[in-house]
Amino acid sequence: MAKTRSHFTCQSCGHQAPKWLGKCPECGTWGALVEEVEQPAADEQRPAWGAGGTSEKPVKLRDVRGDAAVRKHTGILELDRVLGGGVVDGSLVLLGGDPGIGKSTLLLAALDRLGREAQALYVSGEESLQQTRMRADRLGVKSEGVHLFAETDANKVLAAAEKLKPQVMVVDSIQTMFLPELGSAPGSISQVREVAGRLMAFAKNSGIPTFIVGHVTKEGSIAGPRVLEHMVDTVLYFEGERGHPFRILRAHKNRFGSTNEVGVFEMKGSGLAEVPDPSALFLAERPAGQAGSVVTSTLNGTRPLLVEVQALAAPTGYGTARRTAIGVDGNRVALLAAVLERKEGVQLMGCDIFVNVAGGMQLSEPASDLAVCAALVSSLRNKAVDPQTLILGEVGLAGEVRAVSQIEPRLAEAAKMGFKRVVMPRSSATRLEPGASKLEVLGVATLGDGLAHVIG
Repeated sequence: MAKTRSHFTCQSCGHQAPKWLGKCPECGTWGALVEEVEQPAADEQRPAWGAGGTSEKPVKLRDVRGDAAVRKHTGILELDRVLGGGVVDGSLVLLGGDPGIGKSTLLLAALDRLGREAQALYVSGEESLQQTRMRADRLGVKSEGVHLFAETDANKVLAAAEKLKPQVMVVDSIQTMFLPELGSAPGSISQVREVAGRLMAFAKNSGIPTFIVGHVTKEGSIAGPRVLEHMVDTVLYFEGERGHPFRILRAHKNRFGSTNEVGVFEMKGSGLAEVPDPSALFLAERPAGQAGSVVTSTLNGTRPLLVEVQALAAPTGYGTARRTAIGVDGNRVALLAAVLERKEGVQLMGCDIFVNVAGGMQLSEPASDLAVCAALVSSLRNKAVDPQTLILGEVGLAGEVRAVSQIEPRLAEAAKMGFKRVVMPRSSATRLEPGASKLEVLGVATLGDGLAHVIG
């Protein structure tokens, strides 16, 4: 008979201790250690933990079929884009996000599309069948192939999935699932880790793609052990401001595609609606003729997006000037402000600086440096930038404007949106083929030349 063991696990970082401690020695969190009783199952009851169990001995790489990973299209183009073209058979996808952001709504809509051609299973550990049906009616889910199962026992969930053999399964959420053989409460470190392991083994062995919903902590990370994100194949985050209709889906990890792609949705009364043209959406409310507002292009995977960069520079009323950035790295903004002061004589030392990327977008590439500088100087001098001018370029510490990658799709997107000219690095402009762009191209080599073109 297996011996029952007990240990204390930190619910913040997963550190285990043989006895209770008031403060976790690993992460320093007070009152986070909870006793967990672990009773190992018999060897014949342990699930297969391999990545599929399809071979009993090692095989040569060249003997493995290259088309083994088949993708299923969810019918939601923005979700398929972030997944890398669709969900791969046998994959385990973790979707995280703030409460009420639309995680369950997105997955229920995906099951509605998939359930029109095959069986789909939605497991709810937080709602009853009637409550899930009410939400499905509001979203217009009418597929005959969608099955509901309200259960929190992971063993019963896996048994039902094995019997139904759906083409796709959703578990909402991983924190509500538990295994009775473990003595800890649902949502604890050991429960989340063990249930995720069982779901992973089931997905790999059966080939059924499985989505699991994960709650996030107040710090914005998915609750539970960090190993959860390492175990799954794909980690998606659903982001958006409460009260703001736009939602952005990002891939923080993807074994079967790029992590640079983003999907844009709009929350409506009838559910989530895809935004096929995000550039038009982000620029729809741009104020006309206002100082401190410029447009730049950011590349997310294969999709170029035009976004508005807003800046406000005002004399500080305190001893130390503030530097606040939303949607762009604050350290990068401080660096650009120092370059403006040192190389161009722009007096920002006594000014509070606020930089914001409209629409909730994140600018992670340096191609927006010149746009941030132009927005700051425009606000400081109270001179508006031509609304039909696109600004691109990385700014170095010497005040030089460096080249930008993949310039052709950026310019094509700007031309489609009605822009007339672009201020960009001279090195990138010289590499353009004659007639490759419909825009008037102004190549600049220094930060001063770029500011002269857009502000004067």
